[in-house]
Amino acid sequence: MTTATTRHSDRRISPVFLGICAVTAVTGWATWTGFAEKPGIAVFLFVTGAWIVSLCLHEYAHARTALHSGDITIGAKGYLTLNPLKYTHALLSIVLPVIFVIMGGIGLPGGAVFIERDRIRGRWRHSLISAAGPLTNVLFAVACTAPFWLDALDGVPSEFRYALAFLALLQVSAAILNFLPVPGLDGYGVIEPWLSYDIKRQIEPFAPFGLLFVFALLWVPQVNSVFFDLVDAVLHGLQVDRGEASSGWSLYRFWT
Repeated sequence: MTTATTRHSDRRISPVFLGICAVTAVTGWATWTGFAEKPGIAVFLFVTGAWIVSLCLHEYAHARTALHSGDITIGAKGYLTLNPLKYTHALLSIVLPVIFVIMGGIGLPGGAVFIERDRIRGRWRHSLISAAGPLTNVLFAVACTAPFWLDALDGVPSEFRYALAFLALLQVSAAILNFLPVPGLDGYGVIEPWLSYDIKRQIEPFAPFGLLFVFALLWVPQVNSVFFDLVDAVLHGLQVDRGEASSGWSLYRFWT
């Protein structure tokens, strides 16, 4: 019997995603070579494109893990095509994270793909599905910082170095935020299967407000300082200087 998940069209990469990748590649090349006459615009398009690509891969990781864990409806929903327009909340998944990058230089996690959890058996599988997304951000952060710890940026225009450092900051901050054990975030999804029914029932009403709660806390100077100190520590361990990431954010906001 052929299910929706076995149709080739359900797994074909979306032209929308390919278009975003093309914009990212072209503007990345223009920044890398110094070809762009206005590097700020090229950096903006490069970082925004790469950030959206990482958001798509984040959601794809959730979906693909859910598919192999038992939710055979994933393919029919279009989640395997990497098309951001197929997400349950395109505004929350793509638009808001980009806005928060512009406003505060923070990799705010988005969401979401709708997973039919009733089809999945086993607490470990549920935890792995939740962890798959932020683990993608971790891998993306490693990829962004590899040129730094491999000393592969000699002779490359500083604009590209700064853009890559800023993109690494976004990935690190997104991974940290996503792994917080706050209802509505992936970190809570990792531990939720191991909680008692009574605890989950008490927490459930607060789940829709978890992300807003985290965002509000980041506006508290003391919390913001601790958070970015942690981000800085991770970036330093990956041999990326926070000053370069800050320069990347300044370039990214070319209109200021």
